[in-house]
Amino acid sequence: MREDKTHLSDETLLLFADGEFRGRREQQAREHLAACWSCRLRMRELDEAIAVAARWRQASGPAELPAPEGARALLKARLREAAAGGSRRSAPFTVSRRLLACGVFTAVAGLLIALWVDSGLTERSAVPRFDLTPGAVRAVAATDVCAGNLGGNADVRPAVERQVFDEYGMPNAERRAFEVDYLITPALGGSDDIRNLWPQPYAGSPWNAYVKDALEERLRDMVCSGQLDLATAQREIAVNWVAAYQKYFHSRRPLPQHSKRRD
Repeated sequence: MREDKTHLSDETLLLFADGEFRGRREQQAREHLAACWSCRLRMRELDEAIAVAARWRQASGPAELPAPEGARALLKARLREAAAGGSRRSAPFTVSRRLLACGVFTAVAGLLIALWVDSGLTERSAVPRFDLTPGAVRAVAATDVCAGNLGGNADVRPAVERQVFDEYGMPNAERRAFEVDYLITPALGGSDDIRNLWPQPYAGSPWNAYVKDALEERLRDMVCSGQLDLATAQREIAVNWVAAYQKYFHSRRPLPQHSKRRD
């Protein structure tokens, strides 16, 4: 597959996300993603598009769409065809424009619209904007996470909080109604980079800060018990923490015990 000199191709990102790399190639991809904000953002965009398709299929039934595995394979094939015609980074592309070039945008756009109409609005409002908050991590290993010496929800400095609210166009928001939260919690290796912070509401959506806290605890427990690798936990909470909660708690809605503050 073709790579440019500074970024991973879309096909490479999909293969890595699927766990199809081993050994040195996997390590090279991990090192590149740790250092390249642009490629981390691109992986999040691709995963988000695929997650939307998979979730809509669950809601619509098998007759509406092919299986997610088939959709992913089709996307890989389209990306391979597109790569044969030129470099991915020859011009700035959003997810929508790239999928349009691959000939599958219309289907995904329809899925997005339908999903948002079908009560997805509250879920989408609970997830940060990935152009502002793609997530950022420190160079830590699972052993560091499980040793418990990375810190929990460390306080964010007031000056940084103000910057976060300003970036989100909310300079006059009531501060007590929000938690300037880490998308990837420090306990899972998240950094204090502003790209890992966003104003998460305590109310107005069932997917509040308390629910996300429960997911963070679950993911850390799974990493430390060997059920999940750290990179996957970090990626899933960054791509769409609501979808990750639904996946690991096997529930479409927040469980009652997670919706309020626990003393």
